[in-house]
Amino acid sequence: MAKTSTTHRLSQLRALMKEHNVQIYVVPSEDSHSSEYIASCDARREFISGFTGSAGCAVITETAAALATDGRYFNQATQQLDENWTLLKQGLQDVPTWQEWAAEQSAGGKTVAVDSTLVTGSAAKKLAEKIRKSGGSDLVPLDVNLVDKVWADSRPARPQQGIRVLSEKFAGKSVQSKLADLQAELEKKRSPGVFISMLDEVAWLFNLRGNDIPYNPVFFSYAVITPKGAALYVDEIKLGEECRAHLAKYAVDVKPYEAFFRDAEQLHQQFVASTAKEGGAPVGSFLMSNKGSWALKRALGGDTAVEEIRSPVGDAKAVKNEIEMEGMRACHIRDGAALIQYFAWLEDQLINQKVVLDEVQAADKLEELRSQKEHFVGLSFPTISSTGANAAVIHYGPERGNCATIDPNAIYLCDSGAQYLDGTTDTTRTLHFGQPSEAEREAYTLVLKGNIALDVAIFPKGTTGFALDSLARQHLWKAGLDYRHGTGHGVGSFLNVHEGPIGIGTRIQYTEVPLAPGNVISNEPGYYEDGNFGIRIENIVMVKEVETKHAFGDKPFLGFEHVTMVPYCRRLINESMLTEDEKAWLNASNAEILEKTKGHFEGDAITTAWVERETRRIE
Repeated sequence: MAKTSTTHRLSQLRALMKEHNVQIYVVPSEDSHSSEYIASCDARREFISGFTGSAGCAVITETAAALATDGRYFNQATQQLDENWTLLKQGLQDVPTWQEWAAEQSAGGKTVAVDSTLVTGSAAKKLAEKIRKSGGSDLVPLDVNLVDKVWADSRPARPQQGIRVLSEKFAGKSVQSKLADLQAELEKKRSPGVFISMLDEVAWLFNLRGNDIPYNPVFFSYAVITPKGAALYVDEIKLGEECRAHLAKYAVDVKPYEAFFRDAEQLHQQFVASTAKEGGAPVGSFLMSNKGSWALKRALGGDTAVEEIRSPVGDAKAVKNEIEMEGMRACHIRDGAALIQYFAWLEDQLINQKVVLDEVQAADKLEELRSQKEHFVGLSFPTISSTGANAAVIHYGPERGNCATIDPNAIYLCDSGAQYLDGTTDTTRTLHFGQPSEAEREAYTLVLKGNIALDVAIFPKGTTGFALDSLARQHLWKAGLDYRHGTGHGVGSFLNVHEGPIGIGTRIQYTEVPLAPGNVISNEPGYYEDGNFGIRIENIVMVKEVETKHAFGDKPFLGFEHVTMVPYCRRLINESMLTEDEKAWLNASNAEILEKTKGHFEGDAITTAWVERETRRIE
């Protein structure tokens, strides 16, 4: 991974900071919709730092610069940051968070500034408190983005891709029904309206899909829902006749994207004026997601005038309906078949045909195979195709023309997914095409045992992903091993591959929302040795209610249904480490995989032989 020289960019940015009387400037990764994956025009943190990972925050002072990121990206950031930057490895002992580092730098009355559309209201409030406690002046919201001014000549244009209607045969629920549920919530809270800024929430609510952000079928938009109506803020050039008719059917008012913050301010003022006219205190407040921006919170009157909540749209979206769940089952069979065809092809090319392939050439073949499957739309994230030591880089991204040749005598890790009209996939498999070392087999088997342990877990209603995380790590922990990423993330239905609010891991937010029937989530323990190899096994599972002998406290008990249909690498499994129950699970899983995918391989001798070998019974 090449380093980008940031000296000139930082010099220009510091000159602008001086003009605005700012001593410390914060550059988040997110766009104004709190998106994890962003359009190229919003990659400000990447532009100013040279670090291309999806998570992190840059803080620039008059004389220093720091980049904070989590354990998934330590290796990558070390390789990409130039000499101007200090890497803050978040989560490690005695390493400050970027907020703490920024506050420390502000001592002596210095001003910290940020584009207020790129940070949430709650995050801004907490940062401002840290700054004041450290002796800083204040946190200042800037209406202009200073990085954009540095980037002006080469910054990509904002996408203007067309929007499509998602049929109810895939969505499973009408717009009318979704709006009615949300408006019932508003009536219950006696709220005059809710402001929606997350792109996947807007797309889900209106049964629309777009293509403004790579790999995520969303479009730049906002929405306002009141007890009596709905407004969609979007560039009208993106709406064809079908979309216009669809929105008109549900009486959705279409407004310009740029008018959202102005209208928010006006709606707040009108609400205050009408309340004053009636001579009483407001009976309710406008609602906004706790992922909404500081700029939106300020437009709605600040802390005392708006209530920040976990988005009711996000909560509803995370519980898939029966049609969405059936779509997940169906698309994972097709996607599993494509992956099986790919792994069989790759082994044949490397071992039998002696073909030299690099990581990107291999990934291109996988995309080609997926594209032949019914309802395929595109990939759900850039394919992680990694050989040997590259597999230890948790979110490795091979670069075309500048990546490694796949070594058949080393670990190969492939983390990939696709978008289909009926669902979103995300699967990781780790393979070896030669003779793995005993250390690699031990590590792989420990990861597999953790994956199985989570898959078969049964837990009472009300249990969170935070509580389940250790199940996937327990076997690694017994050996003194671990991994620096979460164990599971929510998955959208033909939406973002990373979807909140649920997850399995040690993040504090995973204590807030219990898992519920209809949740779709990943199960992906791993193990990584820098400079040597990496292992991850990832399946998508759906939460379901299960039958138990007893019903303690009259509570339902829940478990998982796995939908990923790709076998595990037999060469890497140390069968002597498996219990009889684990062998039984593996045999049942492999039999299901073979039965559900074999119809895709008729007449394909290479793939048939490969999948039959990989799914053979363990005694």
